[in-house]
Amino acid sequence: MFTGIIQEIGSVIRIKKSSQSCELRIMVKSMNSSNIGDSIAVNGVCLTITKIEGRDFSADVVNETLQRTNLGLLRAGDRINIERPLRVGDQLSGHFVLGHIDNTGTIISTVLGSRRILEVETKDEIMTYIVEKGSIAIDGVSLTVAGVYKRSFKVALIPHTISTTTLDSKKRGDIVNLEVDILAKHVAKLEKGKSQKIDMNFLKDKGVI
Repeated sequence: MFTGIIQEIGSVIRIKKSSQSCELRIMVKSMNSSNIGDSIAVNGVCLTITKIEGRDFSADVVNETLQRTNLGLLRAGDRINIERPLRVGDQLSGHFVLGHIDNTGTIISTVLGSRRILEVETKDEIMTYIVEKGSIAIDGVSLTVAGVYKRSFKVALIPHTISTTTLDSKKRGDIVNLEVDILAKHVAKLEKGKSQKIDMNFLKDKGVI
């Protein structure tokens, strides 16, 4: 479990590919708080640490994950967003992020100003779960949806997010990982399976809120 609050930007040191998977070796500021077997989010993808060497760690990525996310596009030297898992008692500053990427999206526009606006195009099945003012994780970053259109949505990046994540360098055509809010999935499933109207009382009765 993660929160979408990026803790640091790591760097890809090496990518070792095989027929069924690849091994990523990534350098971060420190691995003192992590152990082999721990989960770690890399661009929003939950991976398992398999090796630790000083400031570097390794993680295996299976082909399905490579195809579903942008990890298959990584090259040595690329910067990636890093977040360690939420611990019991930690402050929840973003929203609940599982590290299970739903699909990717494509940056179709960027607007610079006092805030940077990104517009992301994605598949219809992902757009179903995206609502204005709702939460979404882009490359592991917890963001609030600022606008929703037929096949795309917009998010606004505050200066802190720009300075502490890799979203500062995103440009038109770049592929990003998307994880929709898990609450949206549960509500959609409840609505599909029930003829009863979905309202606040229904959600409270089912323990969703």
